[in-house]
Amino acid sequence: MSALLRAAAATAALVAAVLLQGCATPRVADDGPPWMSGRLSVRVDANAGQAARSLDAGFDLRGDDEQGELRLATPLGTQIARARWTRDEALLDLGQGETRYPDLESLSRAAVGEVLPLRALPDWLAGRPWPGAAVRPGPEGFEQLGWQVSLARLAERRLEALREQPRRVLVRVRLEPAE
Repeated sequence: MSALLRAAAATAALVAAVLLQGCATPRVADDGPPWMSGRLSVRVDANAGQAARSLDAGFDLRGDDEQGELRLATPLGTQIARARWTRDEALLDLGQGETRYPDLESLSRAAVGEVLPLRALPDWLAGRPWPGAAVRPGPEGFEQLGWQVSLARLAERRLEALREQPRRVLVRVRLEPAE
């Protein structure tokens, strides 16, 4: 009988621990800006002897054009790249140590072969143009830095940015709901 009571008490303790864990509030590691997470897809079309390229990854992003961090991961959650930047430099870590670049444009050109709008991306994901460049309103969004930014599905937490020249590049983002 005592073994049965011990098993029941252990089961009750386990159930209580699981229930309490479900009520726990996650801790914030620092006082920085909140993270945005989701899926990122980049498609670069073939052009003049250059092969098409694509990237599909989960991402975590925080910061702004002055300072931030972008982490890319496989569908299973393994980190494949981490970019950090300040006003003065950008660092890229592909798992074999960091490489320094003078800016985010140089970093994205080295990593993807094209300049991506990484400085503007946090603002675009918030549904607004980046304040660092001229903007032209469009029917479903705006044009900035040579990119057509569609906000048509922003209510669904989706953003699409298309650049036609010098090569066609399509960036699609799906944000996960904030926790």
